Amino acid sequence: MSSSSSTTLAHQPPSTIGQLNGILFVALFAAAVTRLAAVPAIANLGLSPLIVGIVAGAVYGNALRDGMPESWAAGVNFSARKLLRIAVAFFGLRVSLQEIAQVGVPGLVESVVIVVSTLAIGTWAGMKIMKLDRDTALLTAAGSAICGAAAVLAFESTLQSKPHKSAMAVGSVVLFGTLSMFLYPVLYRAGWLHLDTLGAGLFFGGTIHEVAQVVGAASNVSPEATHIATIVKMTRVMLLVPVLLVLGVWLHRPARSASAQHGHASNSGHIGHGGARKIAVPWFALGFLALVVVNSLHMLPAPVTQTVNLLDTFALTMAMTALGIETRISQIRQAGPRALTTGFILYVWLIGGGLAITWAVERLFA
Repeated sequence: MSSSSSTTLAHQPPSTIGQLNGILFVALFAAAVTRLAAVPAIANLGLSPLIVGIVAGAVYGNALRDGMPESWAAGVNFSARKLLRIAVAFFGLRVSLQEIAQVGVPGLVESVVIVVSTLAIGTWAGMKIMKLDRDTALLTAAGSAICGAAAVLAFESTLQSKPHKSAMAVGSVVLFGTLSMFLYPVLYRAGWLHLDTLGAGLFFGGTIHEVAQVVGAASNVSPEATHIATIVKMTRVMLLVPVLLVLGVWLHRPARSASAQHGHASNSGHIGHGGARKIAVPWFALGFLALVVVNSLHMLPAPVTQTVNLLDTFALTMAMTALGIETRISQIRQAGPRALTTGFILYVWLIGGGLAITWAVERLFA
């Protein structure tokens, strides 16, 4: 065996041990975050462990990061990338086609129109008005349009963007989603929304950011409205798959165009470093869809599904905590106010435009 081979082998175990230590550190951090999120004062605000995780992780990453061994960084990165993809796929066990069918076409139309319009408006407003980069605009729009922090995570994995951009998008979800949870019931009880039980369910489920925030807001109306709102919200979650597939194709277009131009310029038939890459079809989105089918066919006993969902929430919390640890406040300062303003523009749209869409859907299917 050569000396170089011996040197390589000698360095592998510490790297592996460091990565495992990093994953264990994130897991212990996420366990503490989960306990913290269960504190009534935090739980009553509708803040899920995912959101608490990225905030706590960011505090640690900016204030105490020097205390973490450098070899652990690989484990933190694994949790923020690979574990994230697995956890997003298993999120599909929370959705069933039977539940979506209960609200029928009105719920589906509401969800599709809200998701498509919010993504389009958010991306346009973020890039053209607020001069954000593409990834930050898309992440902010996704958090508002689909399912809050979970959508930000899924988009982050597909875009392969920087952690601080996800942190800014999640900040928008925290602020405006929490505001909705308290504002919507007040507007409803004051009679300013002019919605019946079905309309309230469609509006709350179609426009509030996080699942927990939807449940928290709609529970102040009625059990029936809560049921409808939850199903509409899960329909929006279901739309994550086609949106990610379209995003993968859209991201491939610039590379394909550049490859074509490069090929014409060189006329050599050789694709170099700037050549085409395969369409980025997110496998975890297909896994998500497969697990929706598994859940719809009741292939797993209910206790097993509940246990897997608990483990999945913990894995997502680990991923968000790891993203927080990798986030730097100095990077957020550069685009933070503009990202937050983009979130506010979307929030105004979700209230005004969402209300108009809800009224139109109710009249169309009355």
